[in-house]
Amino acid sequence: MMISVIAFLIDCIIGDPRSKYHPVVLIGKMIGCFESYFYRAEDSSTKKIFMGLILVLLVSFISWDVASGIMTLAASVGVYTSYAVEGLLLSFMISPRSLAEAGMEIRNYLFDGNLTQARYKLGWIVGRDTENLSPGEITRAAVETIAENLVDGIIAPLFFFWLGGVPMAVFYRAANTMDSMLGYKNEKYLYFGRAAARLDDLLNLIPARLTGVFVVSAAWLLRLDYKSSLSMMQRDARKHPSPNGGYPEASVAGALGIRLGGHNYYFGQKHFRAYMGDALHELGPQHITETVRIMYTVTVLFLCLLFMSGFWGGK
Repeated sequence: MMISVIAFLIDCIIGDPRSKYHPVVLIGKMIGCFESYFYRAEDSSTKKIFMGLILVLLVSFISWDVASGIMTLAASVGVYTSYAVEGLLLSFMISPRSLAEAGMEIRNYLFDGNLTQARYKLGWIVGRDTENLSPGEITRAAVETIAENLVDGIIAPLFFFWLGGVPMAVFYRAANTMDSMLGYKNEKYLYFGRAAARLDDLLNLIPARLTGVFVVSAAWLLRLDYKSSLSMMQRDARKHPSPNGGYPEASVAGALGIRLGGHNYYFGQKHFRAYMGDALHELGPQHITETVRIMYTVTVLFLCLLFMSGFWGGK
């Protein structure tokens, strides 16, 4: 499992390049092409579900198959080439540095009192309306996003890499990208995106709960409130509308002594998300810093677990 460490180091050094040839960008374009072919607004709800399922199967198979082909080709060149390609591809599947940079940029704007830029940059990483958010609401949105993406952008891809190598990590990333593009409960995607949403929920069942446990461990190492982190996860995680999103968010909220959740606006429509954690401290930009510290600590702890499993397993 040294490859997972190499991938993490690559991400730390060069980050997630913004390129139209990035594998996740290419997966997104493939999803968009299939959507334009399979989605018809006039179709019945049953047909939309079926066509959405076909899309999910095609994208999943193609993503897996292409990744397997690349790894087979790399292995035919030589073992070191295989290691290099494997580490590079896996680094594209995880995003700790870009997530940390986005959070810290927002934090810096909050410290400078530049709410306009903080709201603008926040809009890059969240789906909610950001134009009128207060400093506390900006902080809450950033903390929630970093916590939730700790699963989607780091732990889950590494977990599936451990299960089945780079092809499995790419398969997970494709599923997660389909959910982010199609898994909305609105008029267009309620039925067509159902298969994508259900697959993402299923794949994240174990990684999300593992992440919650690792957040508690990270809180202990960082001398945060690990007892509250555990109790808030047990008390509040199931309140989240997602079957998985509550585990990282509730455990982070407990560790920091803050309350997440509340009212959000999406396309001008007001929605309420159940509260997680107790408001022992007023939300401030320092909590973004602490969340980034938790994120990196959880990542390193999980990498240590993967490394040890590979060591004892002879990999």
